[in-house]
Amino acid sequence: MSPLNAHVNYYPISGKIKYYKYFKGKYLIAWHPKSSTKNERSVVVVSNNDVEILIKQIAGAVARRIVTYCSEGDKIKQGDELGFIKFGSRVDLLLPLNTKIDVKLNQKVFGNKTIIGTLQ
Repeated sequence: MSPLNAHVNYYPISGKIKYYKYFKGKYLIAWHPKSSTKNERSVVVVSNNDVEILIKQIAGAVARRIVTYCSEGDKIKQGDELGFIKFGSRVDLLLPLNTKIDVKLNQKVFGNKTIIGTLQ
């Protein structure tokens, strides 16, 4: 994500917050391979009857603040606001192996609008 983009994050599925944890960390540039494990980040796992998805909000060199609006046990709906990353950075979305990816490499996506993938 560019600092010029909006950085609001939305839940990709409805379900229950199975896991939430905030990690303090470094502020490497967001596209650095180690940023997803070394940088400040929030990790959220959403689970429902069909699937479990892990979402990481990752801070970067410019984006140094993550806001996440959930607690373990919360029930959420697809499209609800998960939180935001102040000044932008990176979000990793870990999907099940049987997910058909509906976006192309380098495609510009829009929060709460673009379908990222479909469970097969």
